[in-house]
Amino acid sequence: MARLLCVHAHPDDEASKGAPTVARYVAEGHRARLVCATGGEEGDILNKALDNDQVRADLPAIRARELEASVEAIGYHELDWLGYRDSGMPDSEANTHPDCFAMADLDEATGRLVAIVRRFRPNVIVTYSDDQQGYQHPDHLRVHDISVLAFERAGDEAWYPDAGPVWQPEKLYYSTWSRARLIAHHEKFIELGLESPYDDRWFERPSQDHRVTTKVDIGRWYGVRRAALLAHATQVDPDEKFWFGLPDQDAAAAYPYEDYILARSLVDTDLPESDLFAGIAATGDDAARDGEAATTPGGVDPAAAADPVVAVREPS
Repeated sequence: MARLLCVHAHPDDEASKGAPTVARYVAEGHRARLVCATGGEEGDILNKALDNDQVRADLPAIRARELEASVEAIGYHELDWLGYRDSGMPDSEANTHPDCFAMADLDEATGRLVAIVRRFRPNVIVTYSDDQQGYQHPDHLRVHDISVLAFERAGDEAWYPDAGPVWQPEKLYYSTWSRARLIAHHEKFIELGLESPYDDRWFERPSQDHRVTTKVDIGRWYGVRRAALLAHATQVDPDEKFWFGLPDQDAAAAYPYEDYILARSLVDTDLPESDLFAGIAATGDDAARDGEAATTPGGVDPAAAADPVVAVREPS
């Protein structure tokens, strides 16, 4: 087995980016851990049925519960909160909140992530791209920054000597939504006689297709994305055509892949790849070093996979 660490900015990002990939690897017997940098306090309530004063008053706690439900739907074994406040959209007042992620000291924030890396000892880290022209959220930019630094520093004993024994991950990936995926889904809407949510603005965004190195086949696990998104009941409109306009089987048939950019590799691998763990030797399950039982399902249909073990940790 191998170990996969995914670093995201807010509750719901883990559902929209890479959920079927994680579900596939968990079903195949690998171990997966999620890091969520913020509590998503600035997220909008997009489900009109839940947009009321009672929900707004308790939104941070609700979003935490929603994330835990999404983690269970995807199959992550552990969840870590990095402990920062949502920074809000660019140029909003929330950008200057003293507890927000965007205001955090870069070395201190990286140290929090390094401690998780050294404890979990992932082979692969997945994070956000270095090119985020299409969506420049301050928290997404900062997730990229600390992930790259953590990849470099986790294996260097000169950094964060109190963060545990050093550990060097072997591969670092950036997740991306390819232009090819958008086109395939747009054309499937048209083929089925459905109104496509992809207007010209979507195709004006800079394409990263030329950078894609790794296409993971997630056709059998495509429906996990829907379940994970719907777990975020306040954050996701269940009638939103972008997320739910295509039946899962049609969306998977049109484009049964999730796309990644290999940013760093310390192992030999041939590009293009079809596997995030390409070039990585299988290892035993030593993730139980924290006293967490390993009950990862192996090689089974995702619908029949065992419930994951979810260990939720707040940073000290």
